[in-house]
Amino acid sequence: MEQQHKRSAFSGKIGFVLSAAGASVGLGNIWRFPYLAAKYGGGIFLLVYILLAVTFGYTMIVAETALGRITHKSPVSAYAHFGKGKGIRFGGWINAIIPILIVPYYSVIGGWVIHYLAEYLCGRGSNLAVDGYFSAFITNGLQAELAFLLFSLFTLGIIFAGVRNGVERVSKVMMPVLVVLSLVIAGYSVTRPGALAGVKYFLVPNPKNFSWMTVVTAMGQMFYSLSIAMGILVTFGSYMKKDVSIEESTENVEVFDTAIAIMAGLMIIPAVFSFSGGDPDTLQAGPALMFITIPKVFASMGLGTAVGVLFFVLVMFAAITSSIALTESAVSTFEDELGWDRTRSTVLIGAIMVALGSLSALGYGPLAGVTVFGMQFLDFFDFLTNSVMMPIAAIATCLLVSRVIGVEQIAQEVEQFYDPLAVPHFCSHHSGKLGGKRLWLDRHVNERKQIFRQQNAGFLTGQGGPYENGNLEAADLDSKG
Repeated sequence: MEQQHKRSAFSGKIGFVLSAAGASVGLGNIWRFPYLAAKYGGGIFLLVYILLAVTFGYTMIVAETALGRITHKSPVSAYAHFGKGKGIRFGGWINAIIPILIVPYYSVIGGWVIHYLAEYLCGRGSNLAVDGYFSAFITNGLQAELAFLLFSLFTLGIIFAGVRNGVERVSKVMMPVLVVLSLVIAGYSVTRPGALAGVKYFLVPNPKNFSWMTVVTAMGQMFYSLSIAMGILVTFGSYMKKDVSIEESTENVEVFDTAIAIMAGLMIIPAVFSFSGGDPDTLQAGPALMFITIPKVFASMGLGTAVGVLFFVLVMFAAITSSIALTESAVSTFEDELGWDRTRSTVLIGAIMVALGSLSALGYGPLAGVTVFGMQFLDFFDFLTNSVMMPIAAIATCLLVSRVIGVEQIAQEVEQFYDPLAVPHFCSHHSGKLGGKRLWLDRHVNERKQIFRQQNAGFLTGQGGPYENGNLEAADLDSKG
């Protein structure tokens, strides 16, 4: 028999924005975005990414957040709220399964970051710049596994603490620090000799560098970076209070995410240009850029060790905030679908993380001979979730909104807001009539709100007004329990 549990909630707008931004600002921004931008055209890649993010990406962020707040459920139950058909349930489950499959291998990469940070803190940063170091590390099964387990335990500890005391509190601390560190490192990077060529390559679009792979790759990065089609935004939307504006909050999240991605590009690409002179082979390094090329870049700097510590602290914070978002989405699904409490749900996702993550952690070492469709376990899980499941999940969400829910209902949820100025005064005059109910303004048109305020200027200041005698018929208010 399922147990009923009280739905967790963020404390307010800042809690949601920083937590959702933390989910978005992860390894996808700090690690993946710079190497894709360097590989697929620099400025033209950045332009295509921004265009996709502010159009399709923003629409998806708003829709998923609204879906969560309407239902107050994680993806499976959120979808099922609008129907019991097989297609609807499939859409809910694929959104729920994606974070469960991503967080194990994501935690493996987070373990690599912890290992590199520890090496810099111990004064062994120069070892990281030696050819073959990274390969030797990931093929050493014990080292990779221990680093993965350490990162996973840290993530699970935060999840145990809950939404407000764990997820939100950590995000409120780590995200401002991440911003400051990114500004410091980017400022240092762009002032290196020869770095301005890298700044130009990254920020100035060059049509000659455009290809259809630029569009395809930018689209894939948009999903990864904005946490679209992972169930995260549906889950976080279910924790959002009704007095928080979805429109303003999601705008803040997208601006935050895109700004950090650009800062990450300015941290890495100019430094690589300074180090290599813009060598094409270095720019094409791909995923190895952060773990092989960047340590060599730092080793060539006068303050290489200090910069290395700051950089990998930044990357670790970004990895943790995204990891806790992925894990929280999974825990929320278990709570809703199994009726379990947070402790049992966290233990279950922890067991899944250890089982699947160990395959990825050992996949380049003791399990190197075992492959899936010719891919190592980490590469397979990355391909399955990012290239196969996430596009399907995005299509499922679009179909749910357009064919089942209706765009109008999503728009109504987005436009709904709470007026913090009018309501307290109003309730104080009419608490007897309204029985303590909360009043919510339905903002269909901004002009109507302005007219309402102008007509009741005296009332809001305690000097009477057209509703002084309790006549509520003319008020454009929607009373909700």
